[in-house]
Amino acid sequence: METDADLSGRDSRRRLTGVLCRSGPLFLVVASLSWGCWQWRSELTSVPYLDDSSVHQQMVRFAAQRIAAGHDPYTSWFPYLGLGSPQFLHYQGLGATIAGLLGLLIGADSAFRWTLYLLLAMWPACIYGSARVMGIGRWSSAASAAAAPFLASFTGVGYEPKAYVWIGWGVWAQLWASWTLPFAWAFTLRALSNFRAVIPAVILVSLTVAFHFETGYLAIGGIIVIAIFGEGYWPHRLARGALLLISSLLVSAWVTVPLVLSAPWAATNEILSQTPLVNGYGAKQVLAWLLTGQIYDAFRTPVITIFVGLGVLACAVRWRAQALGRVVLALWAMSLVLSFGRTTFGGLTVLLPGSTDLFMRRFGMGVQLAGLFLAGLGVSIFARTSADLLRHARSRFKRVPGHVILATFTIGLVCLAMWPLVSQMGAYASANSNAIRHEYSLNRIGSRLIGPLLSYVREHGDGRTYAGMPSNWGQHFTVGYVPVFKYLENADIDEVGYTLRTASLMTDPEYYFNEKNPGDYALFGIRYLILPANHPPAVPALLVVSSGPYRLYLLPNNGYVRVADIVGTLVADRSNVGLRSVAYLNSPLPRVGKYLTVAFDGRPAPTPTGAGRSFATPPGQIISSRSQLTSGIVRATIVTRRRAVAVLSASYDPGWTVTVNGLPARTVMVAPALVAVQLNPGTYHVVFQYVGFAFYPELLAAALLVLLSWILATLCYRNSRRRDGKGPVGGCQADNIDHSPGDSLLTLGSSEVPVSKDLEAGGRP
Repeated sequence: METDADLSGRDSRRRLTGVLCRSGPLFLVVASLSWGCWQWRSELTSVPYLDDSSVHQQMVRFAAQRIAAGHDPYTSWFPYLGLGSPQFLHYQGLGATIAGLLGLLIGADSAFRWTLYLLLAMWPACIYGSARVMGIGRWSSAASAAAAPFLASFTGVGYEPKAYVWIGWGVWAQLWASWTLPFAWAFTLRALSNFRAVIPAVILVSLTVAFHFETGYLAIGGIIVIAIFGEGYWPHRLARGALLLISSLLVSAWVTVPLVLSAPWAATNEILSQTPLVNGYGAKQVLAWLLTGQIYDAFRTPVITIFVGLGVLACAVRWRAQALGRVVLALWAMSLVLSFGRTTFGGLTVLLPGSTDLFMRRFGMGVQLAGLFLAGLGVSIFARTSADLLRHARSRFKRVPGHVILATFTIGLVCLAMWPLVSQMGAYASANSNAIRHEYSLNRIGSRLIGPLLSYVREHGDGRTYAGMPSNWGQHFTVGYVPVFKYLENADIDEVGYTLRTASLMTDPEYYFNEKNPGDYALFGIRYLILPANHPPAVPALLVVSSGPYRLYLLPNNGYVRVADIVGTLVADRSNVGLRSVAYLNSPLPRVGKYLTVAFDGRPAPTPTGAGRSFATPPGQIISSRSQLTSGIVRATIVTRRRAVAVLSASYDPGWTVTVNGLPARTVMVAPALVAVQLNPGTYHVVFQYVGFAFYPELLAAALLVLLSWILATLCYRNSRRRDGKGPVGGCQADNIDHSPGDSLLTLGSSEVPVSKDLEAGGRP
């Protein structure tokens, strides 16, 4: 008969078991969050960016300025790169818009830095929360969260710190979508059996599309995969999946419809189009990286890779029995196949909408995300099996509750496995912090030296600035560590030279800019040159400011607007406008003000005004001009001596309108892809104005209508179930994460303990 002491000891052990089992997963998640918050705190330091963050931060500043002025960034002309573009339409701009709104309160640059820091450092919480919503148990979810900050791939552009930090790649827009995709998958899975989960699933899938287009494909593809491999009666499952897919496409149409309609005016990246950066690395290379640990554990012991393998094996073994494991494995396989890209599938990729504009290697982020969930399952399975073997092998452990052994063993296993991960990523974080600290010190000196040059450019305006390119001496002409052409983006200076950063039609011709041809400076609207002290200008120019190692030169005859003759026609489309323009850019024609009209994408070109004729005098002159390209407006007073064109040095887009003496006129495209208007002899006041996509309000209203329809349907369905006496919606086990089958999933040991019900509740086996 049990004594009071025995009962008291049992109660104490049970309380200890409960505390350990409840607090163990929390400990892992909090430790992971704390590590990230500490290691990446240097990202809050205010320094110019070395990577693509310079562009993203500039978009945040632009969004804040446009919102403060009462305008929509999505309908505004972004003038700074590639001779301008509707950047927020062509490129995923929702994150920049949200940060811009925050910037109205704390400053745009601060908003960018804080969003980068928090989204990166807190990502383990996203992984844990989404895994729990998906139905994975606490321990597996916590193990996934613990591994999340330590992903490292050979390419460095997946869901890993190198993709975002100062010495990395700066793919900040992807960082926003890294928070919505896990929950989009999780709520999509729940929506198949729980009507209440449909609305958050639709919202999260649509947000993922808006935040980052490549990630959006994984969210949309996830709906299809989950509907096929999920749990439940397959006709009902496929029907609800189809409704979810259609609803998500309708709600995200405010992003995708303008993108599709404007696609002819968004250039493909000709320079990278035949490289693995766009086409993917192919099945052979990706699978080799997977097997050698270069997708999850590049250049270190393949810890995460091993547990991903365990998770894959376990899910494959219980493929038919466990729907959750089947779905996670299918999502992993979908992402893996997509990452093979055009290199493997060739022309078949046309079946993927918009495939010509995708950087297909980026689908590797889905392999990493699904792999984290698989790794968490692998850790749980390995820990449970090892703990069972240990308990059975040592009789002295038989009186110790199995949950205590399992919890202790899991924490110990994770801590031991984390050492090579923490060691490598800690060294990388230290290198990042040191680089930022050095840049901060160097920039304090460099900004004072280059400051007078930038002040002169801002004060006088009316043209762009050239300070080299990534493909020439510009890469080594720096302020601190940052090349000047990138530094200009941090200073919001309209420039030529930071190439291949937009989808404007002029982004590919810009790559072929010939700095030795004086005509190219006029064609690209370059008025200012910032050059090293030991690098004289390649064309005649006036030295106006000298400061330290920096020299500012002026090309006084150049500006945003030019009067020119049309002497021929160029045939091009968005896939070849750069290459087709090379001969023209290297010719003497731009120097003497002779342009070509463009028969673009099969459209007829206007009749040349001066074909076959030679003129001794210029066709006209600019009397005055005033540019406000950040507002999408350029005004000029022009005198023409003969039939000619007024050319605005801005990338062509059908959103550009023009009035001549107050009357609407038709814009034409001139080579390579600039905006122009034809004029007869006379004096004219010409106003170019950009008018963005006009139907955002209607598309947003349609999205709201779809969501309201789902809300109404959910309420009606809930009321009907109550009237029928079936209780609340979503009473099945899969809809309740507190009783999910996550950690009981795919047990490889001899004993199967329903962990989600017993271990996680602190009960006895």
